[in-house]
Amino acid sequence: MNEAKQAVREFWNQAACGENLYLADTEMASYAAQAQTRYALEPYIRDFARFEETRGLRVLEIGVGLGADHQQFAEAGADLWGIDLTERAIEHTRRRLSVFGLTSHLAMGDAEHLDFPDESFDRVYAWGVLHHSPDTPRAIAEVWRVLKHGGEARIMIYHKHSVVGFMLWLRYGLLVGRPWRSWADLYAHHLESPGTKAYTIAEARQLCAYFAQCHITTVLTHGDLLTSAAGQRHRGPLLTVARKLWPRWLIRRFFPGNGLFMLIAAVK
Repeated sequence: MNEAKQAVREFWNQAACGENLYLADTEMASYAAQAQTRYALEPYIRDFARFEETRGLRVLEIGVGLGADHQQFAEAGADLWGIDLTERAIEHTRRRLSVFGLTSHLAMGDAEHLDFPDESFDRVYAWGVLHHSPDTPRAIAEVWRVLKHGGEARIMIYHKHSVVGFMLWLRYGLLVGRPWRSWADLYAHHLESPGTKAYTIAEARQLCAYFAQCHITTVLTHGDLLTSAAGQRHRGPLLTVARKLWPRWLIRRFFPGNGLFMLIAAVK
């Protein structure tokens, strides 16, 4: 494993994505509470993932995190597989499914080198994962490879021209006297794991060039609108003030296409 990938692995092995929402007294209640909070913060996940469509389909989730979406696929009746770069996420997801009496084929794995034959899956799903991979184009090429002909990838990656990106530029560019910092540099150093990337819609289409069809949309997130503290690394007085003054109505009205999340539905 190269140095860049090891840095990503170490970051997420400290706490699986969503672990800060793991709050109740029992495992079952904790996982249920985490899922409730997750889908309240990001209600577009259910419409995008279409869990209910996957009954009987061979589904691979890349980057299982705390396992909320994986549980949804299992409950829908998918023939389910899941990989993650970290032991922590695999153990959480394995425990979660066990608590709810569900099953999946879970293992540590590398999105850039999927350990599956060509055309293995009807659906490949990755929510907020592949932009953390040092070689995102290679990871998406692997998604294409393991999909069956006519199979569908449903992937969320970060959108470069987002309100979150603008906030990063304000905080770590303009306000520290470095307005020339590129957004790529800001995402890589100040949003989640080291080397995090974000893409324009045109760049995302290029990533999906091998696919027969590719539909892309963006959504404003709780991060863009500063309506929650979930996933934020930059707590402090400045953020507290910004959250009170943030012009959410203006962003919703004039910048609806500048959300952080880019949703890609691509058919092989």
